[in-house]
Amino acid sequence: MSEAQETVETRGDERVDLIKVDTNNDGKPDVWAADTDGDGKADLFQFDTDQDGKVNVTMTDLDEDGTPDQVVDGDGGHPPAA
Repeated sequence: MSEAQETVETRGDERVDLIKVDTNNDGKPDVWAADTDGDGKADLFQFDTDQDGKVNVTMTDLDEDGTPDQVVDGDGGHPPAA
């Protein structure tokens, strides 16, 4: 049985991926930076650290000061679009 993942709070309800990066050249993104409140600044950051195509770590920066406010395992309730 799998454990429930923790959900992170974001600044807004929308998601616009500002960057998607394929760091290991396998053709699939493994780093995402998203804007959730429409101000054009990233406040949701996600990482696939084991190259399985799923988010392993999610961080939010609610005040957009460059310091993570919350870091959780998994997608934090905000899976990237395919």
